[in-house]
Amino acid sequence: MLNFILALVLGVFFGFSLNKAGLTKYSKIVNVYRFTDMTVLKFMMTALVVSMSGLYTLRGLGLITFPNVPATYIVGNLVGGVIFGFGMALSGYCPGTAAAGAGEGKLDYLIPGLLGFLTGAVIYGLTYDKVFPQISALANYGNTIIPEIWNINPFLFILAFSLISLLLFYLIERVGWQREEKVME
Repeated sequence: MLNFILALVLGVFFGFSLNKAGLTKYSKIVNVYRFTDMTVLKFMMTALVVSMSGLYTLRGLGLITFPNVPATYIVGNLVGGVIFGFGMALSGYCPGTAAAGAGEGKLDYLIPGLLGFLTGAVIYGLTYDKVFPQISALANYGNTIIPEIWNINPFLFILAFSLISLLLFYLIERVGWQREEKVME
């Protein structure tokens, strides 16, 4: 029960953060794919750095243990990512922002969110037995994580990921890796 309550509190906090960052707005999501607003990318990269740092610190202190990691199927991840990205670009919503927008009471978030969830679940269920065995045979890294694949200390990986994130943020903001949005007159 405590895990459920903790997950609920963290979910509400994450939804609140999405809202405060403006990521429940359609234009923020769509403009990522137009390369005119990188707020979503910066938010998610920051969330990854913070969560990796916190989880590995808690694990290093012996306060938590990581659950078994599901197998890593590179081809499956790439195919799933393309399908997910295509749906996200078409609808202008991702699952997190759809849930946060629905929590705000916006019906236009709830409908594409539910349709996306249900469509994805049906397609996955109908194709799993035929597609998964073929995909799982390609580039199967087993139950591993990136620091283990590269045989490096997790904190070194977090440091490298953090520095790459900061460099990316700098390039977006200062060097102009973000296109200017054209205003229609």
